[in-house]
Amino acid sequence: MNLRSFTIRLGLLGVLTACGGSQSPVPMVGRRADISQLAGEWLGEYSSVETGRSGSIVFNLTAGSDTATGDVVMTPQFVMRGPVTQPSQGAPQTPRSITIRFVRVSGGQVSGALDPYTDPNCGCQLHTTFTGRLVGDTLSGTYMSRHEQTQEVQTGRWRVVRKTG
Repeated sequence: MNLRSFTIRLGLLGVLTACGGSQSPVPMVGRRADISQLAGEWLGEYSSVETGRSGSIVFNLTAGSDTATGDVVMTPQFVMRGPVTQPSQGAPQTPRSITIRFVRVSGGQVSGALDPYTDPNCGCQLHTTFTGRLVGDTLSGTYMSRHEQTQEVQTGRWRVVRKTG
């Protein structure tokens, strides 16, 4: 992703957050020492070669707290047409904010889930879980989305970096 695209996505994320992005409390599960390692403001992105989707991730955890706030902003760029993924035609699909349901942390390993959301291609519900690892000020890992009706699984990668200063 180039700098211009990333800047546009962060701007969209700011608009979504200001206009009612969920910012619901995200329960943090783990020992206090493990949770404290995630304190701070985290910014990053996710992407999937399989689906052509990508977007921004914002996650905030105040030191000493066992809840955080966070959202994933899905920015669809492609639509599925049969077995081939093609660029979307017509008006671009609107980015949407998806709430992070919970995060579990233990020994630098993180896992969690997003609230179920509607797949922009098929209109069916998706259930997404993620796993990752904390290394310094970077959290990164993979995610898996399962279609509620077909049980089809899609995967991708994510990465967030703690904002400094």
